[in-house]
Amino acid sequence: MQGVLRGRNSLKLGLVGVAILAGSGEAFRRILGFASGGLQFVPMAGFAVLFIVCAASLFGAALIRRGWLRWPLAIILAAAAMLVNTYQWAMGDFMTYDAFLTMLQSSGDLGNAAVQYGSSMAVSGLAAICLILGIGLQPKGSTGWPGKLLTVLSIPAILAVTALLFFKAGNGGNGLPAANVGTSYALLAGYEAMTASRGERQAVMLSAPEQAPQSDVVLIIDESIAGAYLDINNPEGVYSGLAAPDTDSPITNFGLAASITNCSAGANAVLRFGGTRDTYRQTIATGPPIWQFARKAGLQTVYLDAQRTGGEYQNMMDEAERASIDVWEQFDETPVLHRDHLIADRLAQYLSDGTPQFILVNKIGAHFPVSDKFPDSHAKYRPMLKRQGLDVSEAGADDLDGRQSNWVLYRNSYRNTLGWNVGAFFDRFFAKAEIGDATIIYTSDHGQTFHERGEYGEATHCSPNPQIEEGVVPLVVIGGPREQAERWQNAVKLHANAASNYRIFPTLLWLMGYRQGEVGEAYGPDLFSPAADPFTFNTNFTARLGSQPRWLHIDIEDVQSPPVTDYRTQE
Repeated sequence: MQGVLRGRNSLKLGLVGVAILAGSGEAFRRILGFASGGLQFVPMAGFAVLFIVCAASLFGAALIRRGWLRWPLAIILAAAAMLVNTYQWAMGDFMTYDAFLTMLQSSGDLGNAAVQYGSSMAVSGLAAICLILGIGLQPKGSTGWPGKLLTVLSIPAILAVTALLFFKAGNGGNGLPAANVGTSYALLAGYEAMTASRGERQAVMLSAPEQAPQSDVVLIIDESIAGAYLDINNPEGVYSGLAAPDTDSPITNFGLAASITNCSAGANAVLRFGGTRDTYRQTIATGPPIWQFARKAGLQTVYLDAQRTGGEYQNMMDEAERASIDVWEQFDETPVLHRDHLIADRLAQYLSDGTPQFILVNKIGAHFPVSDKFPDSHAKYRPMLKRQGLDVSEAGADDLDGRQSNWVLYRNSYRNTLGWNVGAFFDRFFAKAEIGDATIIYTSDHGQTFHERGEYGEATHCSPNPQIEEGVVPLVVIGGPREQAERWQNAVKLHANAASNYRIFPTLLWLMGYRQGEVGEAYGPDLFSPAADPFTFNTNFTARLGSQPRWLHIDIEDVQSPPVTDYRTQE
């Protein structure tokens, strides 16, 4: 071993060791998990062997002589380690393969994630620098047979761990060195992308409506709205503009609803493509999007996107889906702070233009960072996070550190954001809109947890093992023809605090004029169906490599009420 540890090689391997040790807390957490169930010698021994193999592969990579191979490998392993460590330290949980895929699908939110989890990203970045230098620098002198053995086995060891994860449906990487886990996940995702056989995307197979709708159908998808934080669902909640609005249009509140999943990409995709809990994966892959149903029904299709700029797609949208959208508006020149309010203006204009349309709105809502997503005039709840005084798209970090004292500040800034992007949004909309017979369904992509139970951590959503609040969203119907009012009220009696967002897509099709029985057979029950909803959301949405979705049931009595001890209000 003297040759291996000579001179610069000692420094190189030392840097690799530091990078491995930086993530060793996850290994200890897995060992403690084994120990909590009693002495489990075989699983613990198996994990120890895997950890040693992974660590040896990293040391072996550092001793590769060929720079054209060593440096790219260093970059890949360091990037993988940074991604996995950042996620695990921010979320306080292991990164699963499903979580890895979800992060890839949510890459458009990388900037916001950097703001929210900047401290975790900075520390993981330092560990990644250690790894890239430890592997990348040229090894010196002869390393003897131990070094040669490590070198020969380095890449095969990485591939062997990847193969093991493949046969375990992506599971089994918890606690292993972050560089190996992230690299294996990337290889698995690449393999799936190359071998995927989705088939042709289908056209709309439902019979065309006998009569084209004469009024607009609207779906407003808000962002990161925790249903229990609004006054329509909680007497102590934040003003929503929906509890007693200044409008003649009826407001039908279904109360707390279950989201599709607890992360944006999957939730939005199912809201656009439909699918039941059993069929959503195939429906997203090959089914027609909502826009095509609207067009077949005789409606113009309009997409108002407040979240992205420059024609950028998000939430699994692609060119094929874009081709079904007649009018697509983004708001590049409008600061993030004012985009939802501009959406209110634009939506009001579309409702009064005399053209029957299906309109889908993606709001800014209350996605992190929240410290600057409201003006000073709406800083009602205090104490709150430190204000950065910048446009939100360039805002500094939310100073989130996982302590309960910090969560109090975060919850109050979140409340202020709701007051602006929900309450003031609807006030502005109702003041300008002529809703008429239009029907508007309002919900959110997913809920939020703000650690109301007192647990430590920095996760708000997208957790691999979430609290139920991550799947609890508002569900409200606004307007609709007068002759439908009684039907909506009967639906609320059936499904108040018991419906899910899986019912929105078939309800939209019914509003467009499609036959209810035909819709139900293909896309499941709508909000009028007497069938009880499972009231669950999906915590393993991608369900890849043979794994299955995991459904978390929401016990409505266990949904945490926002603590009124958080704040003092300033009118």
